[in-house]
Amino acid sequence: MDASLLSPHQLPDDQLTRENCRAHLSRFLSWLHARFDAGDNIIELVTTRSGYMDQLLTRLWQHFGLDSTDLTLIAVGGYGRGELHPHSDIDLLLLYEGEELDEVLGLRIGEFIALLWDLKLEIGQAVRNVAECIEQGKADITVATNLIEARYITGRRAGFLQLQAATNPAHFWPSEAFFRAKRHEQALRHQQFLGTAYKLEPDIKSNPGGLRDIQTLTWVARRHFGATTLFEMTSHGFLNRAEYRELLDSQNFLWKVRFALHIAINKGDNRLLFDRQRTVAQMLGFEGQGHAPVEQMMKRFYQTVRRVAELNEMLLQLFDEAILGNSAMDVRRLSDEFQLRGRLIDAVDSELFGREPAAILRLFYQMAQHADIVGIHSATLRQLREARRKLNCWLQDLPECRRLFMALLRHPDGIGLPLTLMHKYGILAAYLPQWNLIVGQMQFDMFHAYTVDEHTHRLLKNLHRFPNAASRQSHPLCYEVFTRLRKPELLSIAALFHDIAKGRRGDHSELGAVDALEFCQLHDLDRYESRLVAWLVRHHLLMSVTAQRRDIYDPDVVTEFAQKVRDEQHLDLLYCLTVADICATNDTLWNDWKGTLLRELYFATQKALRQGLENPPDVRLRIRENQRQAKQLLAQRDVSEEAINQLWSDFKADYFLRHSPEQIAWHCRKIIEHADTPAPLVIIGKQPTRGGSEVFIYCRDTPNLFATVAATLDQKNLTIHDAQIMNSRSNYVLDTFVVLEPSGEPISPNRTTAIKQALESALQTPSKLVLRSKPLSRRHRQFNVPTRVVFLPHKGENRHTLMELTALDTPGLLARIGAVFQQCGLSLHAAKIATFGERVEDFFSLTSLNGDPLTLEQQQQLEARLVSQLNPPPAAPE
Repeated sequence: MDASLLSPHQLPDDQLTRENCRAHLSRFLSWLHARFDAGDNIIELVTTRSGYMDQLLTRLWQHFGLDSTDLTLIAVGGYGRGELHPHSDIDLLLLYEGEELDEVLGLRIGEFIALLWDLKLEIGQAVRNVAECIEQGKADITVATNLIEARYITGRRAGFLQLQAATNPAHFWPSEAFFRAKRHEQALRHQQFLGTAYKLEPDIKSNPGGLRDIQTLTWVARRHFGATTLFEMTSHGFLNRAEYRELLDSQNFLWKVRFALHIAINKGDNRLLFDRQRTVAQMLGFEGQGHAPVEQMMKRFYQTVRRVAELNEMLLQLFDEAILGNSAMDVRRLSDEFQLRGRLIDAVDSELFGREPAAILRLFYQMAQHADIVGIHSATLRQLREARRKLNCWLQDLPECRRLFMALLRHPDGIGLPLTLMHKYGILAAYLPQWNLIVGQMQFDMFHAYTVDEHTHRLLKNLHRFPNAASRQSHPLCYEVFTRLRKPELLSIAALFHDIAKGRRGDHSELGAVDALEFCQLHDLDRYESRLVAWLVRHHLLMSVTAQRRDIYDPDVVTEFAQKVRDEQHLDLLYCLTVADICATNDTLWNDWKGTLLRELYFATQKALRQGLENPPDVRLRIRENQRQAKQLLAQRDVSEEAINQLWSDFKADYFLRHSPEQIAWHCRKIIEHADTPAPLVIIGKQPTRGGSEVFIYCRDTPNLFATVAATLDQKNLTIHDAQIMNSRSNYVLDTFVVLEPSGEPISPNRTTAIKQALESALQTPSKLVLRSKPLSRRHRQFNVPTRVVFLPHKGENRHTLMELTALDTPGLLARIGAVFQQCGLSLHAAKIATFGERVEDFFSLTSLNGDPLTLEQQQQLEARLVSQLNPPPAAPE
């Protein structure tokens, strides 16, 4: 269909009704979608919608008789630039004359705007006179920016010319003030994204390196030079032709992604969320099986925003010199090759990197040696970009580069700013061929928040912080351990390679260990150091998995872990790597619960290694010592020894092994005070236990008890992280749960009473178990996690059957698992609950009701029931 046939001018005056206009808009949008699918130029599509909207608004303006008034209709914002995506906001300024708006005219304006809203257009409107525009513009840089890019649509043209004159730089936001304000605005926006462009669900517009960064450049150039297009910046000497084409290509790709996203979700939203990425990728023509289309699109996206971020930084530096006159900075020579301009490092020779690629590494080593350097000068950044693209080998192939890279890793500040900028400017990808493969590598889960390369970069930043004073407060054990490491560069190499094989077929830990070993050998590390680094990469998940999914208070678990770790050097390095890794995964994952588990595992393993693995701890000795200390604590609270002995005669030895003396004393005092009251005893600790809140339950054992507790806690929006399920000889439960709020904090004090009452009420009628029914979240629906059950082999005299369960995290999951245990006639003795994004990896210790290990038949029956009841329903076809 010819676009001219869809012009609003084709609508007769008597057909400008809401229904006809809606139908016309719908036909135009369908045509626009078809042209996008056909591969039409994105610039033409974006400007065509803007032109269509000009015509429609002009017709409606005339239809309401507003053309015979003193009003002016002006486009501002993106619409003012003539850029409209399918569901972009249409920002309008209705400019009137005089000091006040005529009441009758105001009613007509209201009818005009109401019709636009009825047409489902996303209208943003302001009704002001020139004086109000100037007053609000001077107070708000966003309003000022809109006014500066205002464009006349229809109405009284003299009003528009008056506004243009009033917003002239001589009277309104001089270019110096405007530049400072826009640079500050961008810095604040980047802070909201934690300074990274590599989040897995980015914002096309506001992300660092996104469309807003390109617009910032055009706004500044327009204000200072009158340049209204990216191309005009080339004539002012800020961009060369290659950089202009690069910036234009980047803008066009981001526009295509945004255009497709608006079509896909049928609304104006710029967040490229997980559930939208596949549809957008397919609309853009990315093909392949599984995640391949999304991986291809997102890699292209991250490459694009990196290029934009580089050009944005370079141009803002150049603008700083041209607009603010900051080019006459103090220049101080650092070496024959480099100098310092203010606090930016600059290459003396403009051809240095092209002639000597090893000078690229010398640049970053200079940054490590001089703490006052904060960045790279624009001229050197431009040279670095050009040299990076002309490299005909990997930088690690050059002997001097290998020497300098290792010197960087060994320097106390090497993995700080220098490595950050090597990552930011693509030098790490030019150095390590394996790193190049993970740049922009997606991670398809809710556990990670960043791409593989950005996650690894953040891990290295965490390692760099460990020896700093601030870590004494946030990670005291890491501070202590890291500062005594003899060769911390081994930890940095392990960090570089721990996830480097993600995205390849096979176990990324095993493949990464092979890569790490080759790297160490190439960089002249000795055999022991090379094997140590490879071991760290291969086992970088070992400590996290053991702490979160195993019973670390079981001496056998600690001994098994210690046998794998082998010595304290391996333990120290693994502990620091594990903490840094968890903290770099996402911004909410670390909490006191994880910190406590890892510290306790560290100290238990250290003790086991020091006393010798051939001398396992005496369990009976530990039980007697726990009892002795607990009695002392109870005596201080005037609890009689007779009452203690009578109560303890009903307890099994396992209770005293798996609880601390403080817990034993607290539980027993409350049980004795509770006496023979028939109601269940529920107590909630006032002080955090291992980073969470301890909930202790003492009552007669009944069917569905675990499921009832799990369901009640779930209804109170609490997460169970650990559970010790025990029975006394007289069939009373001694159940301990460690729970956390959704924030990862212990129970809020003002919720304690309500939670206690809810549990007491539920425990009195456990047969009335109500399993929570709640739809999956938007993000959870994108993941298919089949339920998987694994039974671990028996060890020693342990009569419990150990079961690992992997499943999709859904509301009320633990309660449903508990109900299955009850249906199968099983006793639960302990539970370890670990949630990794959309996936749970839980660990349960089970027996039959008689206390025997599960038979093969019982295991098969349990597995079948769990799979049947926990597997998510098949996703509805798109």
